[in-house]
Amino acid sequence: MQFQAILENHTLYFQQILGERCITNEALRADYGHDHTEDLLFVPEVVLKPETTEEVSKIMRFCYENNIAVTPSGARTGLSGGALPIHGGVVLSMERFNKIIEIDEKNHQVTVEPGVITQVLQEAVREVGLFYPPDPASKGSCFIGGNVSENSGGPKAVKYGVTKDYVLNLEVVLPNGEIIWTGANVLKNATGYNLTQLIVGSEGTLGVLTKIVLRLIPHPTDDLLMLVPFYDAEKACEAVAAIFRAGITPSGLEFMERDALLWTMKYETEATIEVKDNHAAHLLIEVDGFDVDALMRTCEDIMIVLENFDTDEIMFAESQAQKDQLWKLRRKVGEAVKAHSVYKEEDTVVPRYELPKLLSAVKRIGNQYGFKSVCYGHAGDGNLHVNIIKGELSDEFWNNELTKAISELFQEVIALGGTISGEHGIGLVQKPYMSIAFNEVQLNLMRSIKNVFDPKGILNPGKIF
Repeated sequence: MQFQAILENHTLYFQQILGERCITNEALRADYGHDHTEDLLFVPEVVLKPETTEEVSKIMRFCYENNIAVTPSGARTGLSGGALPIHGGVVLSMERFNKIIEIDEKNHQVTVEPGVITQVLQEAVREVGLFYPPDPASKGSCFIGGNVSENSGGPKAVKYGVTKDYVLNLEVVLPNGEIIWTGANVLKNATGYNLTQLIVGSEGTLGVLTKIVLRLIPHPTDDLLMLVPFYDAEKACEAVAAIFRAGITPSGLEFMERDALLWTMKYETEATIEVKDNHAAHLLIEVDGFDVDALMRTCEDIMIVLENFDTDEIMFAESQAQKDQLWKLRRKVGEAVKAHSVYKEEDTVVPRYELPKLLSAVKRIGNQYGFKSVCYGHAGDGNLHVNIIKGELSDEFWNNELTKAISELFQEVIALGGTISGEHGIGLVQKPYMSIAFNEVQLNLMRSIKNVFDPKGILNPGKIF
């Protein structure tokens, strides 16, 4: 795939449109050459910061006509390299699209620009009693546009679903600069192909998001949170399916093995809990709703289920501060692992009943190949984040042999009825494994869709395929 290098006259055109929002300084450009994926860095030739849909349209039309690679960029909190400008060219930063355009209380909808921080949106709609549930660990910094592009999930997905379940309509600039709306601001739509859901999760390869319409729901008034220590990590995973078989749907059900908590408490010293020597893993279980007495009864039902498992004393959060502390520990695990060592994170997902077998396979493959892993994730969804730790492993093994182990892990995942990414996307680092999840017929259908939207392949090139 060949793209034209950015020439002086190209830069002059961008400056005419954007003025000082056309960034050519090398140090500033380097800031946009990485996300949270390992230690990868690809410096773009220019960074553009549009503020309007019309500016995005002009930029895309010009780049399409001149065969210039364009990589859309949000908050750059991704973990699959989806926002890395691996072919140089333009980074199209959407950070100035940061307005909540309208909160429609009558219809329980919000229209928002893609550069709004997820937590900012959640707090704004909560002020009027409404709830936007998807809550990735990076919700305090990630953008709504990135969440849509990756179909992000988070702890609340177990009860409320992921980003795709809330997207009603999208304004999108296509690679050739044309502007479209993908659907309608309605809850039901059986009118033609579902372009909205095609764009959701497409990782910035089909179009550039400029407006997003989301549905909202009433915000729960109460929640209860418990932390359950297990002496056996696989038994903790078994307990997950048992809770659901009892007819209980928590609003959060998170798994953290021992080292995940210990490393996080070293990294986030203000949040601490007791982890005994014989604690192998913990489940963090939340229930929410509109009747605290009913929630107490649900917790009692969970306790009855857990009586069938060998657990230590269960901790109930007695205050909002304790709840915040426990959730902070869970949300900081990824950062703590990254601070501890170079690592690779695999975002595996299986049917929740198969979670014990997945955890067992992770540890068996680790022992076979000689690597340590730290596992945690959204157990209620069967979504296990497998952090493979470099530690003292050689660069030769890390760069060459580890791919064999990851391939073997993904084959186990597929055999269990799962797939290779639950919420982080494929991006750059997972694309070598796509043939494990899909056959050539499936992959060619996806490539054909990409070609219809972007026949020149300029938009976020080198991702997914």
